[in-house]
Amino acid sequence: MMTIGGAGTGDGDGAGDGGEGLKALLPQEAAQRVQSLRLVEGTATLVLDASGLPPAGRAAMEAGVRTALQGAPGVVQVRVAMMADKALDTGAPKGPRIVAVGSGKGGVGKSTLAANLAVALARAGRRVGLVDADIHGPSQARLLGTEGRRATAHEGKLVPVESRWGVPALSMAHFSQTGQAIAWRGPKISGALLQLVDAHWDGAEVLVVDLPPGTGDVQLTMLQRCPPAGAVIVSTPQDLALLDAARAVELFAQSKVPVIGLVENMAGYVCPHCGERSDPFGAGGAEAAARDMGLPFLGRIPLDIAIRREGDAGTPTAAGDGPQAAAFAELARQVGRWLDEHP
Repeated sequence: MMTIGGAGTGDGDGAGDGGEGLKALLPQEAAQRVQSLRLVEGTATLVLDASGLPPAGRAAMEAGVRTALQGAPGVVQVRVAMMADKALDTGAPKGPRIVAVGSGKGGVGKSTLAANLAVALARAGRRVGLVDADIHGPSQARLLGTEGRRATAHEGKLVPVESRWGVPALSMAHFSQTGQAIAWRGPKISGALLQLVDAHWDGAEVLVVDLPPGTGDVQLTMLQRCPPAGAVIVSTPQDLALLDAARAVELFAQSKVPVIGLVENMAGYVCPHCGERSDPFGAGGAEAAARDMGLPFLGRIPLDIAIRREGDAGTPTAAGDGPQAAAFAELARQVGRWLDEHP
């Protein structure tokens, strides 16, 4: 594995660790607009500043970058995200603000946390929608108890499926049979994400988007086409998960999307029989990582069988009471406060 650019360079040009070798192949204007440039396992990922460019200019720049890098030594695939100026405030009604929930790897409980965050935000009085952007592994329909229901369309846009918890949602599970494999490539996945986000989220203030793990096509499409207001990064306390979480933080930082903070999930297990507490995945790792990266620490969610059982039953823990629900309520309070402080 070889990485070009990455955290800690500080200059934002993506150079370092051989980065100048690929950067030198780019057209001059594109090279001047590079915010990050990484090569990992044959995939070159670029984030370009497209500020001030018309649509035709952006398309031409992207085509030029792909032509320049495709076939370069070590490059098998090229991914390009172009970050443009923020839209001007015209006084027209604005859509919901997106809160992306991401992780660097799977298996850290990100989807369960996203569902419970959305429900906790709704219980706090916010109008919330939920997008399941994990196209290949949708789980939000199960977590919200809407499995088996089908989404509809109206005037060319999807209509979210209502849940019992005051959180409408859209997931690929609302368009496929339970257990059906979705074997799609990048362009089709990106198109599906945009349709899920650009739906009839009438009246929603916040759109929680459960991203797939990693830093692939879905993340790049979102950063380019519908940038989040902020991102919540989920990790377990173990070192391996924290290394992957740092990559997710880096992707958002390179794309100038604020990271609201880190959450330590599966943090501590209390035996229901003897009351003894243990830490099978370690303790305090996400808090220490947040401190090292200069990011807020949003708290810990315990490893509790009730959270798993309630999620499988489509009754999110955050919809109830007790210490587990309180942990999600506190997370929602911090995310809500961040949104209020960053209008």
